Amino acid sequence: MTEKLQKVLARAGKGSRRDIEALISLGRVSVDGKVAVLGDRVTGAEQIRLDGHLVETKAEEEIICRVLAYHKPEGEVSTRKDPEGRPTVFDRLPKLQGARWISVGRLDVNTSGLLLFTTDGELANRLMHPRHEIDREYAVRVFGEVNEAMLQRLRKGVMLEDGMGKFDTIKFQGGEGMNNWFHVTLREGRNREVRRLWESQGTQVSRLIRVRYGKINMPKALPRGGWAELPLDEVNYLRGEVSLPPEKESKVDVNGPERYKQASQIRKAVRKHNSRVRSEGAAGAGPKKKPAPTRPRSANPKQKRRTRM
Repeated sequence: MTEKLQKVLARAGKGSRRDIEALISLGRVSVDGKVAVLGDRVTGAEQIRLDGHLVETKAEEEIICRVLAYHKPEGEVSTRKDPEGRPTVFDRLPKLQGARWISVGRLDVNTSGLLLFTTDGELANRLMHPRHEIDREYAVRVFGEVNEAMLQRLRKGVMLEDGMGKFDTIKFQGGEGMNNWFHVTLREGRNREVRRLWESQGTQVSRLIRVRYGKINMPKALPRGGWAELPLDEVNYLRGEVSLPPEKESKVDVNGPERYKQASQIRKAVRKHNSRVRSEGAAGAGPKKKPAPTRPRSANPKQKRRTRM
């Protein structure tokens, strides 16, 4: 039986199917010594190389699907590398052998909150596909006057640059003056859609936090910059939402004394990481200024230091 090349590479943890299709289009993938093209199918017995490196392919039943919940802080970008040298969401994730973490969508640099990662490229691809309509919930602080007519327009739908957009639900959560908090839900993940919807009504988003993805809530004890691996039941919930078969194994011991790392341990690791990032940033900031030369003392020991009145 043959499978699409991008599906086999996604299962090997080399990226989502979209990522791999882009790699194939760039000529970076070969099969048995020939440059691959989109549409190629393989059995898994071939020698598949990515950027010249042999890829270890595995049958679907050999893969253990893992999913992480990550509490993204503001200031981190959702790419693996950043040309401006900013920290990325991948910097703090646990290291893997023979696989890599794939983000389920993205959060922009100024958005914080729940971001999921998985080792299963097929799962990531399906979760990101709009046809599955998995709802996301955000806590959003809005600056500006908000009235009921505006909320009705946001529920009904407004035209954005890339098509119609709307919130499924909008719930007022409190606030003072021109700053108000709302919880909103929507079923797609277009670029900066939450911000653009509010901006279309003449308001500004001053804080944006994702608090839920489907039925997966942000773990309450998880500090910013910390991660927690989802147990088997939550992994299988996500797989079921996108018509993938359930997993039978998990790396998480749900019967163990600690399902997640202790919050204090996570905070300690986060502080250590932040300290290292600051140190590296300071080291790369350029040469240090030389200290000002000390003024020689007067040769006359009787001469007193002048004081400014």
